Amino acid sequence: MNGVVLIHKEKGFTSFDVVAVVRKLTGQKKVGHTGTLDPNATGVLPVLLGTATKAQDIIPSHNKRYRADFRFGIATDTLDIWGEVTEEKPAHVTEAEIKKALGSFRGEIEQLPPMYSAVSVDGKRLYQYAREGKTVERRPRRVTVYELELLSFDESAQSGTLDIYCGGGTYIRTLIDDIARTLGTVGVMTDLVRYEACGYRLEDCMTLDRLRQKTESGERGFIKSVESIFESYEELVVSDKQANRFVNGNPLDVIRTELRNGTQEKKIYRVKDRHGNFLSLGIVNGDLLKMYKHF
Repeated sequence: MNGVVLIHKEKGFTSFDVVAVVRKLTGQKKVGHTGTLDPNATGVLPVLLGTATKAQDIIPSHNKRYRADFRFGIATDTLDIWGEVTEEKPAHVTEAEIKKALGSFRGEIEQLPPMYSAVSVDGKRLYQYAREGKTVERRPRRVTVYELELLSFDESAQSGTLDIYCGGGTYIRTLIDDIARTLGTVGVMTDLVRYEACGYRLEDCMTLDRLRQKTESGERGFIKSVESIFESYEELVVSDKQANRFVNGNPLDVIRTELRNGTQEKKIYRVKDRHGNFLSLGIVNGDLLKMYKHF
């Protein structure tokens, strides 16, 4: 069983919990996921089965879209509402002030990973240090926020909702904390929903209960193809003879394919046979198309 199962992760489950349940329901031993979601967050969690796990390190897009609720005037050790309160501060922020402040958080920015995170320092996860009551030195990391909009804000409650489209590795909790401090107060995330991840959308996902129903009925149509991970790459169709040559690890002359001379060096393609079967990923290397990854 190879491919992608799109899970709508519910609250109370860790990403590891989801992987364990999917492994049990599908009977597939090789199972992985494309990006951790905190236990109290919900939304898109693509789970990779079988040969699809080989794609974990080469997924073309790790971009994600979130809806995040927040509240000003309170800070916690986890930067969300479920942590221990560390600070309370009066907040009188206006909607106009927030919209103005958001401009400095769009584009490439630096973030300090939160102590309650899975980032490793000296071979140990930050959350392990945090649970021991320790704070360790962390290096800021560069992340990209492509879109950041205020969807709503209640000035009396000092709470609102943000729409965020960002690159991989972005911590939404940290983003909210940084925005609050820029506005002269403190703040926490109060809810998080991931609506999109790696090109997959929430409306295409199913809960674990729904997955259980499908597997118990013997259904298998819910599994997305391995090829679906790479739909952002252009398709290249080759002849039967070329297909046989290529899957056996032999490169193809670019000029003998549908590609033209001057094809962009290192460009990656979804290589398919003339019957529509996905063969592998190919990469242009000089005047040759070589196998990049076989599934």
